[in-house]
Amino acid sequence: MTKKEEIYGILPCGIRDALEKENLDFGAVTEICIRAGKPIYVNAGGREIRTGYLPGKEELKDILNYMSRYSPYAFEEEMRKGFLTIEGGHRVGIAGKAITEKDKVKNIRYISSVHIRVAHEVKGCADTVLPRIARQKELCHTLIISPPGCGKTTLLRDVIRQISDGNHVIRGCTVGVVDERSEIAGCYMGIPQNDIGLRTDVLDACPKAEGMIMMIRSMAPRVVAADEIGTTEDVRAIEYAMHCGCRILATVHGSSFEEVRCKPEIGRLLRDERFERYVVLKKEETPGQIAGVYDRQGKPCM
Repeated sequence: MTKKEEIYGILPCGIRDALEKENLDFGAVTEICIRAGKPIYVNAGGREIRTGYLPGKEELKDILNYMSRYSPYAFEEEMRKGFLTIEGGHRVGIAGKAITEKDKVKNIRYISSVHIRVAHEVKGCADTVLPRIARQKELCHTLIISPPGCGKTTLLRDVIRQISDGNHVIRGCTVGVVDERSEIAGCYMGIPQNDIGLRTDVLDACPKAEGMIMMIRSMAPRVVAADEIGTTEDVRAIEYAMHCGCRILATVHGSSFEEVRCKPEIGRLLRDERFERYVVLKKEETPGQIAGVYDRQGKPCM
């Protein structure tokens, strides 16, 4: 199916018709924001499009039913995290009334907002970066630093694919991906919807710290990859993986090497020079723009 067909498959007729009138290019659409009683907003190619259609609460309920095949309780574990992943790897965030139990979110009901993040693969976007983060055809311990929305997950995904498949720059090897938010592989019913390579294993919707240790103990990966690290538990799991001989490939939110270095948890890894390469992305209209690649001391790598 096309991206358009995958997304329209979870939308009621009224919303589909409203979007159809906008003649959208789904190759450029990155997000569709649907809120009860408010206009639908679409982000496409750096442009914001506002429709005149005001969806009702029942239509948002219909979206949830379509996504869960009328069995929302079967997807309760995913829903309590605030999103579901649909066929094609598109992530659908939901907001509404949180149902809690023992101070933890158990489920979300009375859905008031649905945000569809359209999955996009950009194969080859890591071509210029890969030679600078590899040495003797092996990956260096690498951290991708990026402000939100600058394409770090897209870049991470393509690096994983190239490491897994192997090429003239890097030797193909097993990669263990811990995909806590189902964005890297975009798994649907356990099957990756994105191309993450021939030698890649995925733990989907699993907490990063726990997942990294599980991967090492059960799948023996040469490279362990995770998105948006930062907690104390993440740092401990990364150190464990490094001590086990695994190469680390990860991302973190930040605008510069120095900013991340000053963070209390992940910053310790930078101050101890545990990572060998840092890829810093910059905020541009086109995602994935490289501000620089740096060595373990924060000096530019040519």
